[in-house]
Amino acid sequence: MDLHYFDTLTSTQTYLIEALKSKELKAPVAILAYEQSAGLGSRDNEWSGGRGNFFASIAIDINMLPKDLPLASASIYFSYIMKKTLETLGENVWIKWPNDFYLENHKIGGTITKKIASTLVCGIGINLKNTHNSYRALNSNVGVELLLETYTNELLKFPKWKYIFSNYKNEFELSKKFFVHIKNERKSLSNAVLCEDGALLIDNSKIYSLR
Repeated sequence: MDLHYFDTLTSTQTYLIEALKSKELKAPVAILAYEQSAGLGSRDNEWSGGRGNFFASIAIDINMLPKDLPLASASIYFSYIMKKTLETLGENVWIKWPNDFYLENHKIGGTITKKIASTLVCGIGINLKNTHNSYRALNSNVGVELLLETYTNELLKFPKWKYIFSNYKNEFELSKKFFVHIKNERKSLSNAVLCEDGALLIDNSKIYSLR
């Protein structure tokens, strides 16, 4: 996978999507910015911050992904591989359904996954050191280059969805004391049921994670 590093970008995901459309870059590819001024967060929020935090986007051709991966649950897939990568680097986080990184009860980051033609583009932002965007930070000494390199190496092993899901469902109970926004409506996860394809059953409605 090609890795590209930038001093500062407004948004790694926006930059990567535009570069893919113009054919300046092609998947598989990852970009990292040391600073990000207007990153894309969930529900059209910004995810910005200064040096020491992790701002990256990765593009993967859908045909490279495991055949058993439900594309609508790609956010869980990309997020859980990052969680396991952080574990190997000595950090302990968990994934709140479907795409938020938590340290204990505090959000420290998240992923946004978009489908562009036959490519999935996953943007990942994690507060490793600073809290510019009002969320907590991991207070980690992990370097951003090492994290990107280790993560992409793990991602390119393309573990099966069945393996990722079997591990993720064990920590899903941690999500149940939180809420999730569905079509701008705040829904409790306390009675949510996690389905085998990564979707949730909430109030008899099936909700998928791809945003």
